[in-house]
Amino acid sequence: MDLPVVDLAPYLRAAAGDAAPAGEEELRALCATVSASLRDTGALLVMDPRCSAVDNDHFLDVVERYFARSADTKRLQERPHLHYQKIRSMPEDFQPATPKGPDPKWRYMWRVGPRPANTGFKELNSEPVIPEGLPEWKETMDSWGSKMISAIEVVAEMAAIGFGLSKDAFTSLMKEGPHLLAPTGSDLQRHRSCAIGHCMVLFLCHCMPSIQTSTSDARADGLGINDDFVLHEDVPKLDQYFFLYVSTS
Repeated sequence: MDLPVVDLAPYLRAAAGDAAPAGEEELRALCATVSASLRDTGALLVMDPRCSAVDNDHFLDVVERYFARSADTKRLQERPHLHYQKIRSMPEDFQPATPKGPDPKWRYMWRVGPRPANTGFKELNSEPVIPEGLPEWKETMDSWGSKMISAIEVVAEMAAIGFGLSKDAFTSLMKEGPHLLAPTGSDLQRHRSCAIGHCMVLFLCHCMPSIQTSTSDARADGLGINDDFVLHEDVPKLDQYFFLYVSTS
């Protein structure tokens, strides 16, 4: 799968009023590239000049410090009663399968952005859990999460334009949504079969009920794209400013 790489800089300049009229055709072509890639592959590589490698490295440093803690320490942030509310309140036919055996990954959900002032689903908007001993946690998660959402919103606008819709066709649906930043890690000291080079699946797959899901640069390879049950080649290691954006079909 050959994914296009889209630089968001021209669109951002146009949004700020810095683009020359002669560049309108280029912008339309850029938006058409975004919408076509999301339509045909469900994925897109983008470059956002507002997001630096330094920001990404700082985020990864904080997350790695957290996941390096003991299992008992990380369990202090568990909220099983919220898991129960969300899963058991669903109709049985729509409940996800409960995994058998231990999960080789840890995942921390951090909500990003404002929540609606009036909502009938407060259990989906629970207060954030801040780990003790990481004073920079909240600022780091909020900062990196907001940068990712900003990039997603630009991609959503460009996709809407490319599809011939109004610019806010998608972003209006995203406003005050339950956006989540989900840092994920695995303990390779515990799962040594992966650490010594043997094949081990740490995280198989998931389908997100979102308009878009994004992931920033990691420090390891292994991210793949599944399209109609066909696993394509791994997504290449991303350089500075690059993100992978995946839209649900």
